[in-house]
Amino acid sequence: MQSLIGTGVALVTPFKKDFSVDVEALNRIVNFQIENGIDYLVVLGTTAENATLSKEEKELVIQTVVKANAKRLPLVLGVGGNNTHEILQELKTRDFSDFVAILSVSPYYNKPTQEGIYQHFKAIAEASPIPVILYNVPGRTSSNMLPSTVLRLANDFKNIVAIKEAAGDIVQAMKLIQGKPDGFHVISGDDMITLPMVLAGGSGVISVIGEGFPRQFSDMVRLGLERKADEAYKLHYLLAEAIDMIFEQGNPAGIKEVFKTLGFSENSVRLPLVNVNEDLAKRLSDFTKKLN
Repeated sequence: MQSLIGTGVALVTPFKKDFSVDVEALNRIVNFQIENGIDYLVVLGTTAENATLSKEEKELVIQTVVKANAKRLPLVLGVGGNNTHEILQELKTRDFSDFVAILSVSPYYNKPTQEGIYQHFKAIAEASPIPVILYNVPGRTSSNMLPSTVLRLANDFKNIVAIKEAAGDIVQAMKLIQGKPDGFHVISGDDMITLPMVLAGGSGVISVIGEGFPRQFSDMVRLGLERKADEAYKLHYLLAEAIDMIFEQGNPAGIKEVFKTLGFSENSVRLPLVNVNEDLAKRLSDFTKKLN
């Protein structure tokens, strides 16, 4: 899975002022990624606000991205949740011909044991017609998928090819990198510690900040993979302030404010999310204008 090395971005779903899906804006955002060094695109991840999208809207987003991408970059599709049976049904019925892998989040709310997490992903691995990327994000799921569980899955199922590790714990990430089987990718899901993870042996990132500043962030990851640490850290520190800001009042409200400043889309988010306040909006706007 060489296509998972480098910088992937978790695409937002842009909404118009009336909160309908903005297809034209999504086209602009996809092209912006492709033209500025991003290596692959993730469709319907948590940043896409997919929890608030109807089944019809999800299909619209998928088809819009597939068409806009026109096979230029590899695509990954978010297929996850806390209802294992429902995920298996989607895996059996969806056409995955446009995608290289699925990204599947560890079950949220239910708070399964480590054995429950293992059995959940075992079922997904056995049902999925394409490779599986695990997604560990304890801040959203309320349970941490431990390195021992990840490595057990990676060793037991050849089509579990990677993890998006977003615990924000560099020690945990290093344990995964140290223990992983050959060919398994440890991908950062935390923009602030992406570079340390890459320099420790990680394969790259699935990023939020990267879609707002794709050239700078993808260059940072590329330099990290080339072990040019000093040059890479210059870009890290250039973007560090913005990384803090885009998550300060929730994701994707922050990154949507960046896209508004860039003129790509409205900053609309669906309830229960709300827009960032005026102070943060101004700080994000000022930073974006300064960097562009």
